This record gives sequence, C-alpha cells and structure tokens, in this order.
Amino acid sequence: MRTDTNQESIMEQLIHYVWKHKMFPLKPLKTADGEAVEVIDSGLHNHNAGPDFFNAKVKIGGTLWVGNVEIHNKASDWYVHKHEQDARYNNVILHVCGCIDTVVATQKGDILPQIELEVPPHVMQHYEELLASDAYPPCHKIIPGLSRLTMTSWLSALQTERLEQKTKAIAQRAEACDGSWEAAFFVTLARNYGFGINGDAFEQWAMCLPLQAIAHHRDNLFQVEAMFLGQAGLLNLDAISACHRDEVLADGYFSKLQHEYLYLKHKFGLNPIDHHLWRFLRLRPQNFPHIRIVQLARLYATGQISLSHVLDCQTVKEAMKCLKSCVTLYWQTHYSFGVASEVSEKQLSTASLQLLVINTVIPMLFAYGHHICKESLCERAFDFLEQLRPENNHIVRMWRDCSLEVAHAGDSQALIQLKNEYCDRKNCLRCRIGYEYLKRKQ
Repeated sequence: MRTDTNQESIMEQLIHYVWKHKMFPLKPLKTADGEAVEVIDSGLHNHNAGPDFFNAKVKIGGTLWVGNVEIHNKASDWYVHKHEQDARYNNVILHVCGCIDTVVATQKGDILPQIELEVPPHVMQHYEELLASDAYPPCHKIIPGLSRLTMTSWLSALQTERLEQKTKAIAQRAEACDGSWEAAFFVTLARNYGFGINGDAFEQWAMCLPLQAIAHHRDNLFQVEAMFLGQAGLLNLDAISACHRDEVLADGYFSKLQHEYLYLKHKFGLNPIDHHLWRFLRLRPQNFPHIRIVQLARLYATGQISLSHVLDCQTVKEAMKCLKSCVTLYWQTHYSFGVASEVSEKQLSTASLQLLVINTVIPMLFAYGHHICKESLCERAFDFLEQLRPENNHIVRMWRDCSLEVAHAGDSQALIQLKNEYCDRKNCLRCRIGYEYLKRKQ
C-alpha cells in the first residue's frame, strides 16, 4: 500500500508530466488571483538542482514573462524545500501546484503567481494501470499499434544512452587504474568474460593483477597462467573440494603452478582475491572461472588482444578474431583442478564472441572515441552494433512477444536498457512508450 508521502510524490511527478507535455484542461488556465494564463513554452526540464523548468514563456494577464517554473503537489512545499531562502529561485515566474494552500515568496520578497494544474483523469487512470499491471511489460497492449518512427527513434536514443552508461563505467575503471586505458580495457574484457554470473568477481580479480609486472613474463605462458590463477585464489588448496585434493596433488600440474605462483607472489608482493568470490552453482562447465582465466592468460601472453588491436579493428569479423582463444594442454581435459572433461580445445563459441564484441569492443570504441574526441571510433561502434545479430535472451524474447521488431544488436542493447532503466524502475513517465500509453483518451 502506498504511503501518503509516496502518493504526494507520484502526484508531483504527474503534474510535472502534464506541464512538460502541455496536457492542459480545455478550460482556460487562471492564477489564484484570477489572471488569465497562456503557456507559450513550458520550458526546458531541469534534471539537476534548481527550478524544475528553465526558460519558460508564459503570458500572465496579457504580460509576457520569460523565466523559470517550479512545480509542487502543494504550494506549501515551497517552504518545506526552503526555496524562499535560495537565490536560484528568484527568477521563478510561475508556481504550478496541484493544490494552492498558501502564498509563496522568493528570497527577494516577490510574491509569485500560482496556478492549480489538475492531472487529466485519463492520464491518472492509465498511470495507475501501468503501476498495478501484473503483465510485463505493462504497456504491451499498445506496442503493436505504435508507429515505426516512434519505436526507431526511441530505440536509437536508448542505444546511445546504454553506450554512454558503459562509457562512464569504463572511464571510472581508467581512473582507478591510474589513468591507464589499456588496463581499463583489460578489466572490462575480464568482467565480460564472467558472462554475467561472475562478472563482479572477474572485475575484482582483474583490478588486482599487476599487469606491468606480468608483462615482464609475457613470453612465458606457464608463468602468466600461474599469476592469473594464483591472483584468482584458485591455487589455494582450500579452493579445491576435498574429494579431488589427492588426485590434484598426485598429477603434479597444480603443484607446479602453485610453486611458480608463490615465487612470483613473493617477487612482486601480490595479494590474491578470496576464492570464495567465485560462483559455480548452476554454472555451465565451459564457464568455470578456471577455463575463462586460462583463455584470458593465452590472449594476454600472445599479445593477441590489446586496446590498440581493438581500435585497429575495422570489422566485426576482425574483432571476433582478436578475441578468439583456447586453453593449454591440461585444461583440454579438465574444467577445474581434478574435474576431468572430454578432450576439447574449449574455444569460445561464436555466440560468446559476439557477446564480447557487444559488451567489450563496442563500448571501448565508443568510450575511447569520446576520450580522445575521435568521432570515427564512436561511429564505428554504432556500425558494429548494426552488423551484429540481436542477442537471444529473455529480455529480447519478451519484447518480440509484444510484436516488437528487433533487427540487430543495437536494438537488443536498447531493449536491455529499456527494461533495466525504465520498466524495472517503473519509470514510465520518462519512457516514450509510456507517453503514448498515458496520452490515450480511452
């Protein structure tokens, strides 16, 4: 059940929405003093601190005013939020409220004109429907009737929004890596090697790898493997189940890796992550951390993958070739220490390579393009998305069930963004599909 505070917050959001989209009632708007109000321009929605709308144009009693607009559910919220003490609100020309329960004044002492703005009943009804619906997405019934232009423009905006979100994360990694974009690339790649379930653990692991130190041993794959597995905490005997320990110690491979790691650990002052961070429950054997880490070790040791290699890739095919990897001899017959498998090079599948291009290469092109102000890299990121087939996951299938066409990976990335940032958060008031749903008269 919604609290009164939540209800007031929802009402304020809806008044915001009605003002922004000019969903005004047919009857003339008037101030509390009875002066006629004509809204010429509702202004630019401000998502930061300060008045809600900038540079609005409003005629009040025949006089044109240009300035800011503040919106509240109740007029008295002006004082609750202490706007009368804030100079940023001195340029407010109109106070828009659901209920006028008091006179309001600016810091300068100016009494502000106020109007009561009602939320149209159909908007309120449809918004309540969206919040209460058990169906997912709640707007599903209108999607088949939306124009191609509406959906194309919205998906394009969501695609960019998602890339910008990933750019921010990559930039933060670069900052955490003392400004090294090369290291940020490796951390991003490692995170995506977790393929979801172990993503956080892979990122934490990659952040504790001293890549500059490891670079001195790059020509020795066994040493790279030892450092990679050791820093993952997987060369700790406690990380091996009791039923396999005798076998593991008997075959000698584990002990050799462990001995090599202990030497390198002492040499470089290494601190591994806790092996308990790795998740194995309901994990397919080919996604076991051991396999993914060994694949990354080979990529790193051979110099096959680096930021410069990624930036040089002109096609998706070239990018996928860069990411191809396999495992060393022991791992061709094992998924983890002591757990045997059929003989296999354990190469990444085409689907996995495509996911790595989508989640690593493309965001890196976009992020680094922004960083060095090279538009061609950003454009290549979008080109790659349109060249790749859409992902086949439950989110994409859900939207396809709603009769939404998903043409390429750019569309599937947009739909993931839509679900994560709008549907899951009940952020229908910021969604263009939500707008189409709310504005319906029936």
